[in-house]
Amino acid sequence: MDCDKCGREAVMHAAYSGLHLCEDHFVASVDKRVRRRIREDDLVPSDATPENPQTWVVGLSGGKDSIVLTDILHRTFEKDPRIELVALTIHEGIEGYRDESVEACVELTDELDIRHELVTYEEEFDVRMDDVVEKDPEGMAACAYCGVFRRDLLSKYAEKYDADKLLTGHNLDDEAETALMNFLEGDVAQIAKHFDASLGSFEERESPGDSDASGGPRARGEQDDFVPRAKPLRDVPEKEVALYAHLEDLPAHITECPHASEAYRGEIQELLHGLEENHPGTRHSIMAGYEELAALAAEEFGAREEGDTDLGECDRCGASTTRNICRKCSLLDSIHAV
Repeated sequence: MDCDKCGREAVMHAAYSGLHLCEDHFVASVDKRVRRRIREDDLVPSDATPENPQTWVVGLSGGKDSIVLTDILHRTFEKDPRIELVALTIHEGIEGYRDESVEACVELTDELDIRHELVTYEEEFDVRMDDVVEKDPEGMAACAYCGVFRRDLLSKYAEKYDADKLLTGHNLDDEAETALMNFLEGDVAQIAKHFDASLGSFEERESPGDSDASGGPRARGEQDDFVPRAKPLRDVPEKEVALYAHLEDLPAHITECPHASEAYRGEIQELLHGLEENHPGTRHSIMAGYEELAALAAEEFGAREEGDTDLGECDRCGASTTRNICRKCSLLDSIHAV
């Protein structure tokens, strides 16, 4: 099949758009979508200058998503003195698996000459995920422990490095799965939180024909307790991210974590794959509608008014939490008690 743009041999067919694209036009299309998302979410504020640059911490795991995101961000802002990138890698203590992905992170950041920081569960928490899985004091899936620890370290080190934003490599499939899970669970408050945490733009924007910004797309609510997050890769399907990494010969470590066991999300993945195969564009439609609903939910339930979110500090570690002892410290107590 030939590329619809230039007639060269196509390397992919996007069923949701009907387009056949050659290698060059496919890579360009992914770059374009990521850069458009950066513009639409207003990631680069108007007051960013070479004298007052933005620091963006990128969660770099070594997997395809974070590797592709880091590569695109570097090429986009390499010559822009308003943006400084810091790659943050977290080693959970999973024998073999994470060691190889860390090597991919080091290879990429050395090649791109990006500042790279590595932190470990063992140094931070005196635990390794291999041991946590074996002990399992709470009777939970490994991902439940790991997610809490990972989020804590991402937030902690984003603050430590004075980050203006924390960027993660969530792709379209990831976000559509989360959207569907939140909806099926009927968790309106979580939908609102999702919007304010990572979906909404950073500034109000005018809609075409509007005389002021009040009629334009809603911006996320301010959350002063955390470094704000963004997901520039969230318009790109997972398979296209993998193809991009392959075509660009990026050092991605494409292997599933041996402890991955999110059963419910796995069911949602299978459901979405079937829907997308039979009805191309389903993921895009889910996110288009979900983002509008999430904005409305955030208007009603989100952290938009001062005092709406009653956050304090963990008595143990000082992290922001609604409890006396944060979830991370509570889990660590259970693990060390075994």
